[in-house]
Amino acid sequence: MYLILLGPPGTGKGTQAKLIAERLGLLHIATGDLFREAVQQGSELGARVKAYMDRGELVPDELTIATLMERLLQPDAQAGVVFDGYPRTLQQARALDDALVSAGRVADAALHITAPDDEIVQRLSGRWLCPNCGQIYHEVHRPPKEDRRCDDCGGELAQRDDDKADVVRARLERQRPPEELLEHYRAQGRLVDIDGSQEVGAVTRDLLAAIEQMRSESAPKRA
Repeated sequence: MYLILLGPPGTGKGTQAKLIAERLGLLHIATGDLFREAVQQGSELGARVKAYMDRGELVPDELTIATLMERLLQPDAQAGVVFDGYPRTLQQARALDDALVSAGRVADAALHITAPDDEIVQRLSGRWLCPNCGQIYHEVHRPPKEDRRCDDCGGELAQRDDDKADVVRARLERQRPPEELLEHYRAQGRLVDIDGSQEVGAVTRDLLAAIEQMRSESAPKRA
């Protein structure tokens, strides 16, 4: 089984990818981890990936796909894979489709975790930290007892620049899955939208139900 998890930052996509992979006994692959693993192994592909990473450049799609396919040949990938946040573009999706088909495989479902922009901004911009002791707080999920003061040391809490609401909104616009990518999987009948505004357990439940539904629909019908 090959599952693709899509969604903007702040929807819990990475957390859900790990939970689903563990629950179903699948390999969890995020491209950042994949690249680091390839570099550590010292393979020829890893050396090529490292050259781009050392220059601070994006790894080209063809090299990303080659690295993915090399990883899919390893024993722990034979039961299937959860792709975490990849592909990010229509070009990458088409390349992944072709690579999987060439290996006699297919993506079973593209699970798109969604949430209202305002809620995502609240999730990502609500984080505050204590510069003195490093404690992390959240305005909603873990507020300090005293406004803007650390519970442990009394230090004044601060917010990182990239956690500020206007920066989060700009990041959200850049990193949400493009409509053409969603349409690619929608046209294949593989796209399922999941409400990511729920609590973590409910999102996991809905993801598993959607996967089971896709499984039953793709299973061969008995005569």
